[in-house]
Amino acid sequence: MIRLGISSCLLGNNVRYDGRHKRDDFIAGTLARYVEFVPVCPEVAIGMGVPRPPIQLVGDAAAPRARGVADDSLDFTQALSEYGLNMARELDDISGYVFKNRSPSCGVDKVPLQGSAQRRGVRGIYAAAFIAALPHLPVAQEEDLSDPPRRGNFLRRVLVYHRWQQLKAEGVSAARLVEFHTAHKLVVMAHGAEHYRRIGRLVAG
Repeated sequence: MIRLGISSCLLGNNVRYDGRHKRDDFIAGTLARYVEFVPVCPEVAIGMGVPRPPIQLVGDAAAPRARGVADDSLDFTQALSEYGLNMARELDDISGYVFKNRSPSCGVDKVPLQGSAQRRGVRGIYAAAFIAALPHLPVAQEEDLSDPPRRGNFLRRVLVYHRWQQLKAEGVSAARLVEFHTAHKLVVMAHGAEHYRRIGRLVAG
């Protein structure tokens, strides 16, 4: 079965700073029937506890810090970043990841940033480290899965990535690589004929 990493609160687990959850009905009720979720809450994992003081991203957009809202001497940036790198190594067999949007730790983009002219477009600390370690892994936020076109795009990428993982596990040969490329011709061409020609030249070589 396809395995996906996921922010634990989206499955209904009470791990948020206020002791509650952010259960998503489509994810927990529908998608969960077809995939195996691997729930992760980085804040709990690094020992912040439940409930816990809320954190926010502050400082420079190029290098934000995760600090306490009420007490900015609390800095969890390094712990969250290191945990992201560790989990990327541990979960190298997953075929995608669904992150909690706007989270200072798990948001993929549009996370509010305090003390900067750039208020949005920042990535959460844990998510940034995880994605940097696995840059080709399909990722989404729960809000993406509520929009049919974005949901379809994510699930399509997950399926292709999963097939690629299976190919690597079986052993990549010239024949299997050509077969894989041919099977996904229309997917690649949907992004432009030049992409297909360029990849075709790589495969032919």
